[in-house]
Amino acid sequence: MQSLIGTGVALATPFKKDLSIDTEALIRIINLSIDGGVEYLVILGTTAESATMNQEEKEFVIKTVVDTNKGRLPMVLGVGGNNTAEVVEELKTRDLSLFDAILSISPYYNKPTQEGIYQHFKAVAEASPIPVILYNVPSRTGSNVLPSTVIRLANDFKNIVAVKEAAGDMIQAMRIIKDKPKDFLVLSGDDMIALPMVLAGGSGVISVIAQGFPKEFSEMIRLGLNRKVDDAFKIQYQFSDCIDMIFEQGNPAGIKQVFQSLGLAENNVRLPLVKVNESLENRIDQFVKKN
Repeated sequence: MQSLIGTGVALATPFKKDLSIDTEALIRIINLSIDGGVEYLVILGTTAESATMNQEEKEFVIKTVVDTNKGRLPMVLGVGGNNTAEVVEELKTRDLSLFDAILSISPYYNKPTQEGIYQHFKAVAEASPIPVILYNVPSRTGSNVLPSTVIRLANDFKNIVAVKEAAGDMIQAMRIIKDKPKDFLVLSGDDMIALPMVLAGGSGVISVIAQGFPKEFSEMIRLGLNRKVDDAFKIQYQFSDCIDMIFEQGNPAGIKQVFQSLGLAENNVRLPLVKVNESLENRIDQFVKKN
């Protein structure tokens, strides 16, 4: 899965003031990411606010990204949930021919055991006609996919090709990297430690901030993959304050403020999310103007 090495962007969904999808803004964000040099696009992940979108809106977002991309970059589609049967049904009925892989989140809210997580992804792998990227994000799901479970899945199912590891734990990431099968990819789901993970043997990142600063962030990851450490860390430290800021009051409220400061889109989110407060808005705006 060479197409997944480097920087993928977890695309946000821009909304107008009436909270309808801002199609023109979405097209601008997609083109900025592509023109900025990222390696692939991730559609309908957590950052997309997919939890507050109906099925018609999701289909519209997929079509807009596909039509705008025009085959320029590989695409990954978010297909996951906490109802295994429902996820399996979507995998069996949806046309996935345009996508390189699916990104499938570990079941949230249910808090399954490690065996439950394994059995869930076993069902996903057996149903998916394309490669699967596991997505571990304990801060959102309420349960952690342990390294032993990731390695077990990677060894047992050839079409489970990668993990988006977003526990924010370098030790956990290193344990996966140490014991993974040779061609299995460990992708950071945390922008702040994406570079350290790459230097430890990871293969890249599925990033939030990269859709605001695609040129710089994707270059940082490429430098890391090529072991040009000093140059890579120069970019890391240039953007570390902004990475902290975009997650300070929740994702994607922070990156949407970056969009607003860049003139790409308005900073509108759907409840239960709310916009960043005035203080953070001003700090993000100042950072964008300086960079």
